[in-house]
Amino acid sequence: MVASSVASPLCTWLVAACMSVSSEKDQFWKPASNFQSSKLMGRSGRRRKAITKCNSGSLMNGSVMNSSWHTCFGFEPCEEYYKSEGLSASFSSLFAENAFSVFGFKQVPLNRRQRRMSSAAHSGKPVAVAVQPAMEATAKKKPLMRNRRVVVTGVGVVSPIGHDPDMFYNNLLEGISGISQIEAFDCSEFPSRIAGEIKEFSTNGWVAPKLSKRADKFMLYMLTAGKKALADGGITEDLLQELDKARCGVLIGSALGGMKVFYDGIEALQVSYKKLNPFCVPFSTSNMGAAMLAIDLGWMGPSYSISTACATSNFCILSAANHIIRGETDMMLCGGSDSAIIPIGLGGFTACGVLSQRNSDPTRASRPWDMDRDGFVIGEGSGVLLLEELEHAKKRKAKIYAEFLGGSFTSDAYHMIEPHPEGSGVVLCIEKALAQSGVKREDVNYINAHAASTPAGDLNEYQAILHCFGKNPELKINSTKSMTGHLLGAAGAVEAIATVKAIHTGWIHPNINLENPDNGLDMNVLVGSKKERLDIKVALSNSFGFGGHNSSILFAPYKNV
Repeated sequence: MVASSVASPLCTWLVAACMSVSSEKDQFWKPASNFQSSKLMGRSGRRRKAITKCNSGSLMNGSVMNSSWHTCFGFEPCEEYYKSEGLSASFSSLFAENAFSVFGFKQVPLNRRQRRMSSAAHSGKPVAVAVQPAMEATAKKKPLMRNRRVVVTGVGVVSPIGHDPDMFYNNLLEGISGISQIEAFDCSEFPSRIAGEIKEFSTNGWVAPKLSKRADKFMLYMLTAGKKALADGGITEDLLQELDKARCGVLIGSALGGMKVFYDGIEALQVSYKKLNPFCVPFSTSNMGAAMLAIDLGWMGPSYSISTACATSNFCILSAANHIIRGETDMMLCGGSDSAIIPIGLGGFTACGVLSQRNSDPTRASRPWDMDRDGFVIGEGSGVLLLEELEHAKKRKAKIYAEFLGGSFTSDAYHMIEPHPEGSGVVLCIEKALAQSGVKREDVNYINAHAASTPAGDLNEYQAILHCFGKNPELKINSTKSMTGHLLGAAGAVEAIATVKAIHTGWIHPNINLENPDNGLDMNVLVGSKKERLDIKVALSNSFGFGGHNSSILFAPYKNV
């Protein structure tokens, strides 16, 4: 009874709150420029005078109201709201006979229905609530702006097999492994002593020297890859200044963030808190890489990170594309970065029992779908893609690698680190990605699989893929991790770059170390030990992470239609 008695005032309060929110298209609230917020909160008369300065359109204007609702809540008012007298009915239940008087408007006479609603609101009787769920609300929800197409116009990579996109992909095509003995620290006591470790890396020309000395590697990799993606996309210094920076954003995540900075802070704390680096906290957070890149570029659009373990990059890429599709931005840098080849990182994954211990033969340790695989190989690096709205890219005559078609996320809802034994979450994710992007399953003929070289994960993903695409005779599947190792939160972005490079070049890279295929695997579907020519129609890239996170994203050759 109490809930029903406050429902109507709560609804009207929400409506009133929405009235103060402006949208880009319809702004009915425009305070005079010479009024400061402190003055508006001063004398009531002056405040009323400022508030009543509205656009010439009525507050009851439909487009204004719909825009306000969408801005506040992401959905439209329910049918009951439209059947009522709109705002006047809602406000009357809150302000009785002095509807709108709080905003300085003239009094509005109440009809019988409005008086009944007002009486019910104050008597405790149940009334219809505007924000009450209704089937019609779903039907009225505005669709995404599908006419805004998203393309990839630049890529930047820092990886164990190269820091230049062309070098990186050429090494993949040649089957060159980046797995080696760990040199960064003494790991002789660890059962796993190999990694996709970056041996040589320089930030010269990409990151300020002072920042290079202070920041964690994951951030330095991200900043460098991000700047390289801009350069690859033809964004020169002059063009950078011409961009509408309010419509450019950065969405690059990390699974583990600044582990080394945080680890060093713990060691310093053993001596004294006075020994702590003042950058310990900000440089260890996973969002700070994206934030620093946005600060460096002056980009004022969305700037944040997503952390979903080893599915991080795909979550960031799809979310960044959605910002463009919705018309919020024209350009987004997106992807992932991680650097966890330190004692706590290696030790932690070893304790989980997920790492390969093929220490005597590092280049053959990462072997997706091979019967002799014994776990994945940890790696490090960063991948960043420059996504751009098609017309924006065409206007500046940008090079287009591929078109981003869409994707999806799901959860296994099963186990912290083990995949669902039936692969149901993966199947659901792929099916939703196809539906969301409007792609026919027979058009997908290339899949860059997550395939990390784990006993259960590789087979589950393979079976899920065959369940969805098994009838396609042109289907080809490979795993970039066979050569790079598992780059954790950066894996999806680096593999997305491999995917768009495959589309761009017409060549797909081999699966190295697939010498003894697991039972039931079709070698006509899995790429062999040599690169293969493939006319890609639609490519799908999978990434999964601890916690049961599943992600699938789709790319295709750009067609000017």
